[in-house]
Amino acid sequence: MRSNETELRYLYLAFDLIILNLSFAIVYYMSPISNGLNPNEISSYILLLNMSDVITYSVFSRRNLYLHDNFSNRVRRITNRGLIFVAVTFISAILFLPKDFSQLLLLECAFLFYIGKLIFYFGLYTYLKYSREKGLYVHRVLIIGPNDMGIFLRELLDNNPMLGYDFVGYITNKVDDKTEEVLGHMDNLAQLVKENTIDYIFVTLSEYNDLKKCKELLAKCNKIGVRLRFVPENQYWFKPSMNMESVGSLVIFNPQEIPLDDLKSRFLKRSFDVIFSSMVIVFIMSWLLPIIAILIKLSSKGPVFFTQNRTGINNRTFKCLKFRSMRMSDDSDTKQATKGDSRITKIGAFLRKTNLDEFPQFFNVLMGQMSIVGPRPHMLKHTDQYSELIDYYKVRHYVKPGITGWAQVNGYRGETDELWKMEKRVEYDMKYLEKWNLLWDFKILFMTVATKSAYKNAQ
Repeated sequence: MRSNETELRYLYLAFDLIILNLSFAIVYYMSPISNGLNPNEISSYILLLNMSDVITYSVFSRRNLYLHDNFSNRVRRITNRGLIFVAVTFISAILFLPKDFSQLLLLECAFLFYIGKLIFYFGLYTYLKYSREKGLYVHRVLIIGPNDMGIFLRELLDNNPMLGYDFVGYITNKVDDKTEEVLGHMDNLAQLVKENTIDYIFVTLSEYNDLKKCKELLAKCNKIGVRLRFVPENQYWFKPSMNMESVGSLVIFNPQEIPLDDLKSRFLKRSFDVIFSSMVIVFIMSWLLPIIAILIKLSSKGPVFFTQNRTGINNRTFKCLKFRSMRMSDDSDTKQATKGDSRITKIGAFLRKTNLDEFPQFFNVLMGQMSIVGPRPHMLKHTDQYSELIDYYKVRHYVKPGITGWAQVNGYRGETDELWKMEKRVEYDMKYLEKWNLLWDFKILFMTVATKSAYKNAQ
């Protein structure tokens, strides 16, 4: 897996090129300078500007990746790179364009590109600052080891809120460590993680370089559903390794890489989720929802939608939407639907058999709480129950839950009245996490629609 630094470099380069080409389009359609340009000249200018930006970014990108400085510093960096971009552009124009090329056109594009980047990053800073203040997209962190590296990491996280990590406290392996910021001992790790809603644990102690201790700690973290990262003391030695991740200036080691740890993979999956869910909502839900709503209202008293707290990514609770398929009752959050359940209405039986009751979850997908494909979200009661009975049950929460999943299309859906049924679900979910790729999502989606196994055991 490539480091976050490499992924961010490509992502911000993509932003750069989008802003640059929009700037050229505005100049071309609105500036009188562009009058009289033929298609060949237009193509030459576009190619030149994009090539110049790629060259500039490739040479001077490293100091511009992380949004953890204040905006005034970002303005200074954008200005410096803007001047370098102009220089590279004009040198390239002299070398590759005809002698009578339009200098004013290039200057207008460069100026508008500069203004566009300032607006974009100001908006990004404002949005991220608001998100962090509201607790959105923030990972809560414990650090094992209040040593020099642990203190440095804590300062890095505290001083750079744009990185999206919220330091909660230290964990120690020393009985006599009573420092104020030390929350507890390693023996109480599971309790501390649960009490403080922790998403990540960073380890800075060199004693965990031992392979046996590393595996034991990883197994414990998987059991309680928290991601683990090691921060090597010798940072220089690890820098050439391409399976490292980055937190600010620090290189960290991920002992359990899954495909969706990769920023590019998450971006592709999220893009597919947004596009597909938007199409379903606009072209299907727009007319299907009123029809189903009327049928539900005619079948029994109560709301059209049934909302239930489910466990999502990083063990966060969210409200999962469904069309109501059962009569109103007080045990809906604790009692799973069974075959022949008397609570299920006639229209509800049809909705559940055809999976139409799940369609409102496309709104959950659009809001970022779920994905089209992923492990199915379970009731909070089941999360507590099965995490005690099945090893690595909570690992399935390392990714967003899905409307459909690999377990479901293989027939493991519906009632889990026996432990082995949930064990098989978790087994298939683990395979999905470990081997994910976007084509597999397409395959699962096709199987959901086209094969009978996706409807097996539906209640």
